[in-house]
Amino acid sequence: MLATVPTGNQTGNQGHMPYHEFYKDDFEPREHYRPLWEHIRKTGQSTLGAKAHESHLALRTEGVTFTVYSDNDEGIERVWPFDLLPRIIPPAEWAVIEGGLKQRVRALNLFLKDIYHNQRILKDGVIPVHLIFQGKDFRREIMDIDPPQDIYTHISGIDLIRDEAGRYLVLEDNLRTPSGVSYMIENRVIERRILPEFFAHYRVRRVEHYPALLLQALRHLSPRGKDEAEIVLLTPGVYNSAYFEHTFLAKEMGIELVESGDLVVTNNIVYMKTTHGLRRVDVVYRRIDDIFLDPLVFRPDSVVGVAGIINAWRAGNVAIVNAPGNGIADDKAICPFVPDIIRYYLGEPPILDNVPTYLMTRPDDMAYALDNLEQLVVKAVSESGGYGMLMGPTSTPALRAEFATRIRENPRNYIAQPVVPLSRHVCYLDGELESRHIDLRPYVIYGEDIEVVPGGLTRVALTKGSLVVNSSQGGGSKDTWVLAE
Repeated sequence: MLATVPTGNQTGNQGHMPYHEFYKDDFEPREHYRPLWEHIRKTGQSTLGAKAHESHLALRTEGVTFTVYSDNDEGIERVWPFDLLPRIIPPAEWAVIEGGLKQRVRALNLFLKDIYHNQRILKDGVIPVHLIFQGKDFRREIMDIDPPQDIYTHISGIDLIRDEAGRYLVLEDNLRTPSGVSYMIENRVIERRILPEFFAHYRVRRVEHYPALLLQALRHLSPRGKDEAEIVLLTPGVYNSAYFEHTFLAKEMGIELVESGDLVVTNNIVYMKTTHGLRRVDVVYRRIDDIFLDPLVFRPDSVVGVAGIINAWRAGNVAIVNAPGNGIADDKAICPFVPDIIRYYLGEPPILDNVPTYLMTRPDDMAYALDNLEQLVVKAVSESGGYGMLMGPTSTPALRAEFATRIRENPRNYIAQPVVPLSRHVCYLDGELESRHIDLRPYVIYGEDIEVVPGGLTRVALTKGSLVVNSSQGGGSKDTWVLAE
């Protein structure tokens, strides 16, 4: 008999049970999962075991990997952890997500344009001035630059979770160089190859066209017009943790993968070195952080950047994707203000709510957080990948004391949030069907219009009871199906 082993409530949320994506309250499958569940029951658990082994071999053979860094900065390359059982999102649910994400990205783009030009939102007191000017990712060096088409947020990965009632909430925005989209696509490719019979029961919307959507958006930015566009993907190199994704996307889009030594700037025009001489570049999809992008403007010791690229961008001769400086909009201390940002620029109520957030720059918030660290999650505002984070309910007194000191010394660098019980989903793990916590990172492309890819990366906390889904911290993923109408 097939049955899940539901995880206990180990979330530190005073007894509220997390929302279960797969099951209703009586542990009957939700209606949109019933065809999948019936198929699994008929074929048996041994079939799933064989398929899981086959999928791991396929991922390893194709080199679908990621890198985890240890405390001594040595990288360990691992096969991408993939769970067979897909997450399924009905059309009505997706319509809410899609509308909320389009609204959010449009507002954040207007916010960035304002912050780097007239700063009306600061003058009107909607956001405290110090939060912007003290932000680690606010770049004074790019003030008054007009990016092509006035677009800053070309590619966004917005992290969503569901609360106990099943409402989708925004956990955080990823607007700098969001990663993971290649794994979203590989998950689908593997699922279709290994389990084609799953798809026979559903009409699933595609995600494999993401590279084509992205290429179209990049062409739209070209200063010389989309028909003449020469596009490159700038990578820091093979030792970067997301290098697999860099090579994957460059290959899928049919563009050159370059490193800093392959580019040169002359008279504020970016060129690529080729065996036939210099070739002008119109769009640089960079996977390098701002501070390393141009040693003439940011860190002078950068060896992975391109000297002069910011001046070429300022002159309007090249598009840089994502735009430098947009990290201030995904600063975790700015995230609580996004509903206000939406109202300010769009005159609309937010479709998607935020996870409640305590700002350590507010004395009352900081006092509450310091008194309740064992019940909260504390995050460094500019970190990602699960680094710089305290998970209060599973932390030690010594670690909480360390974070309390950090907060007092640098309040602007930290926020705190209640431990929201991430929703759960059935996973096939070590021969058993068990429930694990998940989140969702949909991807949004801003080109001629704003497109939300129908799906996203569902990340899974593979460790029983854990709420940490990041692959860098031992998490995995599963395919995400958005059903067609």
